[in-house]
Order: sequence, then C-alpha cells, then structure tokens
Amino acid sequence: MRDFSSDHRWLSLNTATVRKQGNLVEIIEACARQGIRAIDPWRDQVAAVGLDRAVRAVRDAGLELSGYCRGGMFVADAAHRLEARDDNRRAVDEAAALGASCIVLVVGGLPQYSRPGSAASKDIAAARTQVHDGIAEMLEYARGTKLPLAIEPLHPAYAGDRACVNTTRQALDICDALDPQRSGMLGVALDVYHIWWDPELMGQIARAGKDRLLAFHVCDWLVPTKDILNDRGMMGDGVIDIKSVRVAVEAQGYAGYSEIEVFSNDWWSRPMDEVLRICIERHRTAV
Repeated sequence: MRDFSSDHRWLSLNTATVRKQGNLVEIIEACARQGIRAIDPWRDQVAAVGLDRAVRAVRDAGLELSGYCRGGMFVADAAHRLEARDDNRRAVDEAAALGASCIVLVVGGLPQYSRPGSAASKDIAAARTQVHDGIAEMLEYARGTKLPLAIEPLHPAYAGDRACVNTTRQALDICDALDPQRSGMLGVALDVYHIWWDPELMGQIARAGKDRLLAFHVCDWLVPTKDILNDRGMMGDGVIDIKSVRVAVEAQGYAGYSEIEVFSNDWWSRPMDEVLRICIERHRTAV
C-alpha cells in the first residue's frame, strides 16, 4: 500500500465536499492554495460557472480530474428515455472537454425519482433492466471520446430513488455483460460509504482487478447517522475500516487518487480552507 503519511499527492477533492462554501472556480482556487492537485467536479457546479470557464479554471490551476460527477439516472418512462439518453451524451461531452479520467454513473432508482415527471412504478427488476440497456447505449457513445464509464454502486438505502445497483457484484455483472473483453472503457467507482458493509466486498474487489477499478472514494459512516444523504463523516470519525479497503484495491494494482467525497451539513457549515486542511490531514492519517 502506498504511504500517504508525508504528502497528499494522491488526494483528490470531490467538489461536493465544499459545494455550499463557494462556486467551482472558488473551489479550484482554494485547492490551489492548499496544494490539492486533483478534483472531481459535479455537473451542476460546472453549469453554474459555464463549461468554458470551468475548462479554463482547471487548466490554469494545472489540476487533474479523477472523475466527473455524474452521468446515469437511466431509469425513466417511455416519454423521458430520449431525455435521459441525450443528457448522458452531454455529460460525456462535458467530461471529455474537462479532461476527466472517467465519468461516474449513479444509475437511478425507480423512474419517478430518476427522471422527474416519469410515470410512477414499483418494478425494480424493470429498472435494473433499463440500467443495463442505458449503460450499453451510453458506452457506445463514450467509445467515441475514449472516456471510461465508472458504475458506482450505492448503499441499498438508495435503491428506490438514486441507484438500484447496490453492490459491487451487481456493478461488475453489468461490466462483464457489456464489456467482456475488459477494454478499460467500463468499470466501477467504489465509494467506501456505500460498500463497506458488504460481506462480499473483498472478493468482488479481487474480481474487479486493475482494469475495472476506475475510481476510489473515501469518507466515513457515522454512528448514529442523522441523515442518510447529508451526514457523512470525515475520514477517521466513523466506523469504516478505510485502510483495509484501500489495501484491497491497491493489491489489484489501483494506483489512482483517493477521492474525498463528504456530503455533510456539518462540514458544509465550516470555512472552505478549514475543511480542505482537515481533508489533507485525514488523508495522511486515516486513508
């Protein structure tokens, strides 16, 4: 396992971690002040400042992108499926313009939540079929830009609204079905917040191997958790054995960024530079 104790070369900031403290350009400027060399921006943050301005800011700061959040939300009724397809194609184009290493896919849950305005359904099996088909279609488009797609399995608590792919096994089953040659164009983004509980996790990380491990996200699970969406912990404040998961992914040859992604009403209430300094400290000690 790589030694992170003396520097933060392999820290990437998911910009949602400080989304309430400033816009994307301000976040990039703060990263430059703190010597953070990579980010993973969100589409709404890019849209708020404009794609061209975001591209210039990333370039001028010399930042790398560990990913781009997010594509997906494939599940929709018939009237909204073209909207989902076109939205995901735009996401690919934006990620390519920004120079992202991959685009993270949050696949969607039931249609009424994935694509607002869709007719309501409780058929999660049908939702998973739509996810498979949507990723297949998006993959063909992404091949034109050589931009890999990273499926992010989300905790089962999100199955209804955000992601009906909830385990690493499910995500890898889709990868094997759609990309059996392991072309490097389809893999997984593993976020410890969503997968730490899974008794199959270590075996599935080994199954993934280096060519399927496209992104690694870190934060912590607080006990008690007050809000399943917006009460993540800073690394070291919760119950996840983060280092054991990093050992497992690096044993497969993963050598990319450990991306800090903390959705937290608590951390959003603190000054941005303070949060970034603590991110750096915890990356050295708890990741």
